Amino acid sequence: MSNPDSETPTLYIAEFIDGPLEGQIDSRALVRGKHASRISMVAAVAGLESVFWYDEVDERDLNGQRRVRYAFDQSESDPVDTEVEPL
Repeated sequence: MSNPDSETPTLYIAEFIDGPLEGQIDSRALVRGKHASRISMVAAVAGLESVFWYDEVDERDLNGQRRVRYAFDQSESDPVDTEVEPL
């Protein structure tokens, strides 16, 4: 007898379409079978850790794998200072 839970996907792929993480992907866990509509990511920019918020744009199934695209929410994220002051 098969276990239905073992056949249910537990992961999805988050695709970052813009912002500091543009072009990156991340494997994330489904919670109660659903993906997050809003996620935060921590990343180092110029050696400083920053928190970036992303909101769901859309989702699709690609060869049986759930993929969700996320757009950068600049107003809620830490500022990104790309200029590094000389020592």
